Amino acid sequence: MIQNPILKGFNPDPSFCRVGDDYYIATSTFQWYPGVQIHHSRDLANWQLVSRPLNRATQLDMRGNPDDCGIWAPCLSYADGKFWLVYTDVKRHAGDFKDAHNYIVTSETIDGEWSDPTYVNSSGFDPSLFHDEDGRKYFMNMRWNHRGIGSGCNSTHDAFDGILLQEWSPTEGLIGPCKNIYAGTDRGLTEAPHMFKRAGYYYLTTAEGGTEYDHAVSLARSTDLWGPYEDHPEKHVMSARDTPEHPLQRVGHGQYVEAADGTAWHTFLMGRPITGIGTRNCPMGRETGIAQCVWKDDWLYLKDGGLLPPSRLPGAQPQPRTDEVHEHFSELPSSFQWLRTPYPERLFRIDDGALVLIGREGLGSWFEQSLVARRQEDFNYNAATRLEFSPTTYQQAAGLTTYYDRHRFHAALITVENGVRVATLMSCNSQWPEGQLSYPLEKPVVLPDGPIHFSVEVRAASQQFFWATPGETPQSLGPSLDASIISDEGGQGLEHSSFTGAFVGLVAFDVTASACEAKFTQFTYAAVE
Repeated sequence: MIQNPILKGFNPDPSFCRVGDDYYIATSTFQWYPGVQIHHSRDLANWQLVSRPLNRATQLDMRGNPDDCGIWAPCLSYADGKFWLVYTDVKRHAGDFKDAHNYIVTSETIDGEWSDPTYVNSSGFDPSLFHDEDGRKYFMNMRWNHRGIGSGCNSTHDAFDGILLQEWSPTEGLIGPCKNIYAGTDRGLTEAPHMFKRAGYYYLTTAEGGTEYDHAVSLARSTDLWGPYEDHPEKHVMSARDTPEHPLQRVGHGQYVEAADGTAWHTFLMGRPITGIGTRNCPMGRETGIAQCVWKDDWLYLKDGGLLPPSRLPGAQPQPRTDEVHEHFSELPSSFQWLRTPYPERLFRIDDGALVLIGREGLGSWFEQSLVARRQEDFNYNAATRLEFSPTTYQQAAGLTTYYDRHRFHAALITVENGVRVATLMSCNSQWPEGQLSYPLEKPVVLPDGPIHFSVEVRAASQQFFWATPGETPQSLGPSLDASIISDEGGQGLEHSSFTGAFVGLVAFDVTASACEAKFTQFTYAAVE
């Protein structure tokens, strides 16, 4: 059985592409570097990360991008003997403007070197490229109306101002007229256009209702590329809005692919909320699911009817997962990413089997932050690390963190208090605008010389840090902490977000500008049933 989600942990906005017997899914990475994750499968059940294509400064530099900006909603396609990747680098989240710059890169192989970007436009986000049968190409994106959300213009405009379509040429760029081809259904917040052609119709898939619990996959069609487009008889192909008890929530934003045998498949983003805590917080963020569909009267429907995609569906057997264990670092683990910068050599290096983090800016930085981490994929997990670190001031610290963004994190750190090396806890409780740091440990733990083990046990909405010296039994470090804030719904105030997901990983900072180094010689992550 195929089990949803097929891509666990923060993997939103899945663009779906088939080349022969090979399937590819590209997902958003927001402020995490390198940009875009591309997974590959041949059976739709087992997926392997094969590329993060935006991996150098000429393609992507997100230093200064606020949380939840960066890479939004890529579109992956294959035509003319190469792969095409369309993406947005969003430079602003809060406020009237988004400053969403759209680019295209190409590569002859999915795991090869991708080209430098070609700039297209900045009129809105969620860009998409459609290759028509005659070889002409068309660029789409939702149009962002900055007059629609601010108080200064006293406007009643909808910020989500329809889907724009314009012909695009690899040599000339955008050419010909630009037309708003689709305003969406009454669900509103119409975005994420993807076009495909079948049986004489142009089909336009969009996402509607916002990316939280009203989300939906919507579908419209036309015999003319330029419209008008008629809505699906049910308006939507998938949504979980009216079934809050379903284990897959926030269903929407995906893309259609027809398999070689003619079966119809559609990806979607989804969230798995923690149950039993009174709120629906999704620590894994927005993940990727897949559903089988059927055609009736030239309209697409879920195979089993209704709007709810299944948690399990017939297909290949997923391979059993294994724990992630690193006792020796020869390179940065493929599961790890860092934040914003295309110059990782200033943040970390591999040295004699260790991952060395170079202390830079604080945990709230938008520019140069020494934090490398992997996605939380499970409600319950254990993670651990071993580090060597010799700070000289409280302005230097390193350790293990559970992290969402600059407003939401917990960290077990080695630092200095009153001239003594200690272990302490640092938390940020999601308060806006600047986030309020707290130190949940009443009294720091004085540490002996030498390496220290930090570990964390996360159990749904709670987590507990531990510390130990090598060979000794771990001891709890401070109280149990609220893990539910390390989630999409954990934010408060104007910067409440729902775009990325929880990570767990390694951090070091040094605000004295001495670049104090922390040496990590072990990292493990293990799901707990």
